[in-house]
Amino acid sequence: MTPSSDAPTTDPILERRAKISRVVSTSMRLGLGLYLAAMALFFWAVLTRFSPALGTAITVCLLAGSVVLAPAMVVKYAVKAADRADRDGDW
Repeated sequence: MTPSSDAPTTDPILERRAKISRVVSTSMRLGLGLYLAAMALFFWAVLTRFSPALGTAITVCLLAGSVVLAPAMVVKYAVKAADRADRDGDW
């Protein structure tokens, strides 16, 4: 049986997985950027006068980076596992 002309040419699951992968990639960049900002602020604080405002900024960057990065890492590995299972056919 041949597919009809109105059938989608791509798999909607693969499209959704690709979209999730793009969101995860952006989230990982944001989380790692926040960690980098926290490190830069820490070294700036060490080289200058360590103020409470800098300490707060460092803490906020670390917490926000953790909140963004942790779920992104879990979803990244889930997407990789789903791709591997599709490729190997071992669902």
